[in-house]
Amino acid sequence: MNMFLHGIEDFQISRGDTLRQPAFFAADRLKTFDCVIANPPFSLKEWGAENWANDPFGRNIAGVPPKGNGDMAWVQHMIKSMNSTGRMTVVLPHGALFRKGAEGKIRKKLLEDDLLEAVIGLGPNIFYGTQLAACAMVFKQNKDLDKKDKVLFIDGSDQVRVGRAQNYLETEHINQLFDWYNENKDVENYVKVASMTDIEENDFNLNIPLYVEKIIEDNLPSVEEALSNLKTAWAESQKAEKKFKTILKDFI
Repeated sequence: MNMFLHGIEDFQISRGDTLRQPAFFAADRLKTFDCVIANPPFSLKEWGAENWANDPFGRNIAGVPPKGNGDMAWVQHMIKSMNSTGRMTVVLPHGALFRKGAEGKIRKKLLEDDLLEAVIGLGPNIFYGTQLAACAMVFKQNKDLDKKDKVLFIDGSDQVRVGRAQNYLETEHINQLFDWYNENKDVENYVKVASMTDIEENDFNLNIPLYVEKIIEDNLPSVEEALSNLKTAWAESQKAEKKFKTILKDFI
């Protein structure tokens, strides 16, 4: 229905369990595509970990995700579904950026293979069914030369229109995020191009605040200014009280 509503007529939909039994094949291998996009179920528990170590489709390219969380299984399935020049974007909870253990090892391998191009932090409460803030991870089979051994971090957490029960990602916000992604350069408070050395120093943790530092403007007065203001305010209050008492005598 979503395809029809957006005017897309050339498509094929298969209902099933993607991680246990993928539906798209070319000969005896997974079918690959120019572009792979998905918003899979966040942190899926019963996702099929029992079959992943010996996955017949070769999708465990970076390791076996934890039994109780399938986020990195989706990532690896999608990477395996890219063709030799393909690209992909997946929407995941922020935990996928920094959780340790098996997921940390998978993240490290994908980074060492230089597949991750960008991490885009999205605002909270923009998806139905969850108020959590999510992130979009952009992968590319063959990154452009100027993007190799680097990852673009974008903090788009304030790029939303706040609503009563839900927030909304408007066209202006989408355009801003795309411009930052397309320009691929540092923007104070919002964008950072991090080197693989930077990421390695953070133990392959991709948590966005580690790279995009928010500059907090401190408009507080100095101690001397505050003391001077206090003395002035006290003098003014004394003057006002004296005037009030003078006026009050006329009514007694």
